[in-house]
Amino acid sequence: METNRLEAFSDGVLAIIITIMVLELKVPHGADFAAVKPLLPVFLSYVLSFIYVGIYWNNHHHLLKAGRRVTGGIMWANLHLLFWLSLLPFATGWMGENHFAELPSALYGLVLLMAATAYFILQNLIIADLGSESKLAASIGGDFKGKVSFVFYLAGMVASFCLPWLANLIYAVAALMWLIPDRRVSRAVVE
Repeated sequence: METNRLEAFSDGVLAIIITIMVLELKVPHGADFAAVKPLLPVFLSYVLSFIYVGIYWNNHHHLLKAGRRVTGGIMWANLHLLFWLSLLPFATGWMGENHFAELPSALYGLVLLMAATAYFILQNLIIADLGSESKLAASIGGDFKGKVSFVFYLAGMVASFCLPWLANLIYAVAALMWLIPDRRVSRAVVE
């Protein structure tokens, strides 16, 4: 199978994930700031998760474009990634509804950690299919940003139980680190 079918399927799932998240945003019962204020944590958690889904969508697109075909292992790894991303609406909603409380913030970090792990597996399967001497393998290199992300998510999970605001700041910093698409992979696609 060619990568475009897997990419189209994944795009559809990611669109549904965003739709589910936005449906959690409730309309305030009032027209002043006092009516909006209690909804602010829900909105902020939505914004963070929307950014994360966008980051995965963008980098996933480039990663699949760098591949030449889809193997059974790549399909399952992709489903593994989509599974963890599909839990983002639940983790986002729980965290926002409970104003970034300890356990919801830790679960949010766990979902991010597992999605990063799944992406790492997918990335490595595509590299294995292309060969260790491929442009993609050279572009990824030691995957410093990927490794730092794991550390951030683990640190955020730990911080959730002491300082939940710090945990969410860590998650936001990790997102900012990935906000610009992974140029290493996009260069491998273009060349």
